[in-house]
Amino acid sequence: CLTMVLVTMSTLITDSALKIADTLNRVSQAALPSAVHEKLSFIDLLMKGGIIMLPILLLLVIGIFIFIERFITLRTASRTDSNLLNIIRQNIIAGNLEAALAVCRNINSPISRMLQKGLLRIGKPIKEIEGAIENIGKIEVSKLETNIGILGIIAGIAPMLGFVGTIVGVIKIFYEISLADNISIGIVADGLYQKMITSASGLVVGILAYVGHHILNMMLDRIILKMETESIEFIDLLEEPVRY
Repeated sequence: CLTMVLVTMSTLITDSALKIADTLNRVSQAALPSAVHEKLSFIDLLMKGGIIMLPILLLLVIGIFIFIERFITLRTASRTDSNLLNIIRQNIIAGNLEAALAVCRNINSPISRMLQKGLLRIGKPIKEIEGAIENIGKIEVSKLETNIGILGIIAGIAPMLGFVGTIVGVIKIFYEISLADNISIGIVADGLYQKMITSASGLVVGILAYVGHHILNMMLDRIILKMETESIEFIDLLEEPVRY
């Protein structure tokens, strides 16, 4: 009798295991097409973020435009003939001030415009010449700095917009749960992953703007250092009494 009971129990357990395995197999097969169907492209995934993605994408476009425009401007401004001051020195020593001015006019750069202003003040006290060079230098630096600060603003605003989008999405998720009176992992996961897209997008835009802002500032610092160096050498040139 004990043997028959054990055999019967073994048969029942085996049948139950087979039924459970068959049920799981059917469930997985039924879920497979749905999972394949839910595969999204990158653009579709971004659009899942909702309306808040529009200002984030707008900030990205503005940031890219400003970075490219300023990068080209600063790159052009940094390209100055290394022999410019030597050519000016030679013309001044030869007493040909007009030739020195013509050289500065032909080179379109902040340094050449700064030296040109100094050449136009030759004959006046050194302090006045130095002040004129300093003033035109400030104007040129101000022009080079145009819109660079906007990248810093974008670096701060974009992540906050992303967080706002996520928080609004979470509020909406809990509101839907309260209406359904049912905490479903499907409802929470589906809504939450969509809303986290805004945070990720905002952080990416913020990081890009932050990096671009610092790259441009480093380029600007190098130009300012070069302008200061050239202005000091120009003043030293004018203060050499043997040259005049």
